[in-house]
Amino acid sequence: VQLQASGGGLVQAGGSLRLSCAASGRAFSSYSVGWFRQAPGQSRYFVAYISSSGGTTDYADSVKGRFTVSRDNAKKTAYLQMSSLKPEDTAVYFCAAQTNVHYSSADYYGYWGQGTQVTVSS
Repeated sequence: VQLQASGGGLVQAGGSLRLSCAASGRAFSSYSVGWFRQAPGQSRYFVAYISSSGGTTDYADSVKGRFTVSRDNAKKTAYLQMSSLKPEDTAVYFCAAQTNVHYSSADYYGYWGQGTQVTVSS
């Protein structure tokens, strides 16, 4: 599966953005999707997860209550709705796909999108 993330941009603190992760190829519905982010000089950190069916989601503590992950398997697209954005949310955001049961580490993911920059100004 090939992934392409989009929807990033510059937003003021308190604002919202919706990221999209469009997949190509077959069997997108067989893959769970994770969102990760990476700030300059830092490692890639887990942000959110959604299972292949969309029935299970999970979030990093830092984004709980502010971010919502969803997917539309018919459109082969996953989404990350980000609200109440903070300057510390500034990073390149990546979507990734995998079929493992574990999901919070980037090491479990075999397919990655190219990343989209999110910048939150104070």
